[in-house]
Parts: sequence; structure tokens; C-alpha cells
Amino acid sequence: MLQYMTARLAGLFVLGCFISSCSRPENLSIAGSTTVLPVISVAAERYQLANPGLSILVNAGGSGVGVNQLGNGAIDIGMISRNITIDEIASYPDVNFIVHAIGKDAVVPVVSSEIHAAGVTALSLGNIASIYLGEIQNWRELGGPDRDILVVDKEQSRGTRHVFMEAVMGDEEALAPGADLVLGSNNEEQTAIVQSDSAIGMLSHAWLNDDVVGLSVILGDGSIIEPTLANIINDSYPITRDLLLVTNGQPQDFAADFIAFIFSTEGQTIVEENGYVALDR
Repeated sequence: MLQYMTARLAGLFVLGCFISSCSRPENLSIAGSTTVLPVISVAAERYQLANPGLSILVNAGGSGVGVNQLGNGAIDIGMISRNITIDEIASYPDVNFIVHAIGKDAVVPVVSSEIHAAGVTALSLGNIASIYLGEIQNWRELGGPDRDILVVDKEQSRGTRHVFMEAVMGDEEALAPGADLVLGSNNEEQTAIVQSDSAIGMLSHAWLNDDVVGLSVILGDGSIIEPTLANIINDSYPITRDLLLVTNGQPQDFAADFIAFIFSTEGQTIVEENGYVALDR
């Protein structure tokens, strides 16, 4: 799945048939969250097989891009992995943002595999906050090796960052003065952590692998919650979120039918195949 997801983030995808070969060409444009992107890319490929006159364009860019392009009328469906903000709603007073939850995910604090192997397997949200605030700068302060922490942050508009910072800092727009790198997509951040032996970052659960390891979270009562699908399903993992599509008003025509396809058994299977939790779990 990782190779597929990485390839999908290369840029703009055009799915469907060329106008010259279709009797009734139609277009459907979708953009936004790189977390939601793998699900929608696969769903678009399968959906267009039953609709050969349809051309679907799917682009990434982050949740903020999904909201803003929808607000500007540039796309039909936005992909977001966080809530729409009050400021975004105020920026587009003529837009009736309607969200459609298509699955569930967790945002996981992740570390380089070397750090996990050295014994840092669980941190409290307070520990993580101190790292991003620059108050803890070396892994030895947390029981790890004597090695400076490479702190990886995300761009402010990214849905993953909003959810992470709300849980860790209590403010979705919190600053991170301890950050050494500020990156965009899950793919970029995953690559940076793989290439380091001392990094910490934030990723969607579906992007964990042997080189980018999710940390368990130590709760206030001392219990330790692992970042497993089971704990996402039962809501015990403390940083979970819905994966969302957003439209301007109730979707119509192909947009409505495509979203209905995501809700179908086949669509929800695609959600699970990409490492997320289906709606009925």
C-alpha cells in the first residue's frame, strides 16, 4: 500500500476517457487532503469504469487547499482531514459547506525507528508538547539516546497538524518554536523521518511502517494506549479524526453519485484497504 500511496502523491491525476472518444463527456474535480487522497484516487478509478463518459481530476495540496478551492468554485468536492475553521466559513459567506464523513483515522506521533528501538516507545502529550515548544531538545531527557531531536512540523493549513496540535497543545493553530523542519504532505514528512535517526513528527496512522514507528500515548492515569486500528475503532487512542469530503450545498449529479459510491460496501472496502477505519466499524 505504501508504494501505491507514494506514487499517488506525484501530482494531478486525470481519470476517465478523452473527450474525443466519449459521447457525453462530464467532469468532476476533487482536491485537498493528502490523507484522504489515496482513498479517493482508488475510488475514482473504480467509479469511472461504470461511467465511461466521466473525467475525474483528483489533486492533493492539503485540507486548506480543499476548503479554499471549493470556496472559490474551482472544484466540486474538497477533501479534508480536519474540521472547517470559523475563519474559513467567514471567508466564504456565500458557500454552504456540507461535510460528508467517509471513514476514520488517527494522527500518530511518530519517531525514527532507531529512536523507538533505543527505548522511546511511549510519551505523554505533555512530553510531546515540550518537544514542539523547544523545551526538550535531546532524546536522553526522555530515556533515549544522547542525540538531538529532529522536530518535524507540518504547514499550518494541513489537517493532520490541526488535529495533532489541538490534542497536544490545546490549540489547532499553536506555534511550534522547537521545530527544525516544516513540511507539507504525509509523503514528504514520512521521507524526512525515514532519512533521519533522531526525528519526531506527526502522521496519519496509514503512513506508519517499519522505519516510521508510531508512539504509544501515556494518559494522565498512567495507562498506555498503543496506536492500533483496534484502539482507533474503540476511540481509546486520544488523537482520532474523521476523514471528510466537503461540498457547497448538497451534492448534485455525478458528485452526489460519487459520494454515494464511497458510502457503499465497495467504497468502504477501499477505505479499509488504504489503512483507515470504515464507517461501520
